[in-house]
Amino acid sequence: MAFPNIFGSLFGFLSHDIAIDLGTANTLVMVKGRGIVIDEPSVVAIDRTTKKILAIGAEAKRMVGRTPANIVAVRPLRDGVISDFEVTEKMLSYFIRAVHDRSFLAQPRVVVGIPSGVTEVEKRAVHDAALNAGARACYLIEEPMAAAIGAGLPVMDAAGCMIVDIGGGTTEVAVISLGGMVVSTSIRVAGDEMDQDIIAYARQVHNLLIGERTAEEIKKLAGSAAPLDPEETIEIRGRDLATGLPKSVEVSTVEIRDALAGSIAAIVEAVRSSIEVTPPELVSDLMAHGIALAGGGALLRGLDRRLSQETRFPVYVAEDPLLCVVRGAGEVLEESALLEKVQSQLVSRRPGR
Repeated sequence: MAFPNIFGSLFGFLSHDIAIDLGTANTLVMVKGRGIVIDEPSVVAIDRTTKKILAIGAEAKRMVGRTPANIVAVRPLRDGVISDFEVTEKMLSYFIRAVHDRSFLAQPRVVVGIPSGVTEVEKRAVHDAALNAGARACYLIEEPMAAAIGAGLPVMDAAGCMIVDIGGGTTEVAVISLGGMVVSTSIRVAGDEMDQDIIAYARQVHNLLIGERTAEEIKKLAGSAAPLDPEETIEIRGRDLATGLPKSVEVSTVEIRDALAGSIAAIVEAVRSSIEVTPPELVSDLMAHGIALAGGGALLRGLDRRLSQETRFPVYVAEDPLLCVVRGAGEVLEESALLEKVQSQLVSRRPGR
């Protein structure tokens, strides 16, 4: 009866505990004592015929829109949750083994960031996927809490702090005090929705068909949430829907801002509605400390200014916003007291409690 414990201890000794930001767009992995070792797109290329996985991460993303009919590049997470359990499990297994130089003996402890609005079924799916991928123990942390810790906010203090984490599939808004989330809002409007806005705009206004990768590049180059000085123009290329031939058009940052208006408005409303239900005692803390922006969406030009204008609160972009969630998860992994506190908060927030 002692063998499983002996082998479990041995595999644990041979393993590096890891923190994972399992994002809709990108997956980041931090190893205890080594820092961030993996930053790869959450994309998997699969052969439809054999069901064999051909590539994972950056190599698979390069295949998006460029594969023959028998090969499909899929994103196993949509809107921040697992849409394809089997593929997600294989992707996690790949990343865990990559950290351990492909060793099948690796059985690390894993902390995984999840959106605050997921259901118990979705939480179980992430937990089981990590265990089936080779983890000996899996702990979940809600992304806004992880982002706040990673952004250096004083989450354990009695004073309130606010984080807005804009990822690929979800935008998470949370007011945190004494190690718990006093207010939390999760909407499934974020970077992916912005990309779809740009695709729809190109189709409707310019009769131009573009792909997701092109839309993402346009968002990075010309996207904004507030007026720019000066405004700019860029050229976008795609296929003319009328002729089927290649076509290029010039678009301005004003046009792209108009295209993104709906998604930006939804994010602004999520922040405002969160402030409205925040206890008055904490509102004064937020006025003093400001609102921190994290996630890839925080890099959208002018978003901090737009939110500040709409809410009348100081708003700032956290340092290295793309890394906040994984850094926070990694910090929790290294501090047992913080891990215990986060786990107890997660349990207390279950529906019906």
